[in-house]
Amino acid sequence: MLRRGLDKDQVLTVIQNPDEIIADDSEEVVIFQSVIKENEQLFLLRVFINRSKQPKRIVTLYKTTKIKKYYEGKI
Repeated sequence: MLRRGLDKDQVLTVIQNPDEIIADDSEEVVIFQSVIKENEQLFLLRVFINRSKQPKRIVTLYKTTKIKKYYEGKI
């Protein structure tokens, strides 16, 4: 989070109340994602979580402006 300049509260909000949850084919890694607004611009915050580890672990996370590429819901 620090390296990518992401806010901890935003990440926790996405994990606790995501707009979408997407599982990969193995369902080992699950993507929690939500559209967020910063400085009048929309971003998609994506958090990849490994469910097979105990406790569950964040694999990676990032925010992107390519919302239409990854987001299946309505904006």
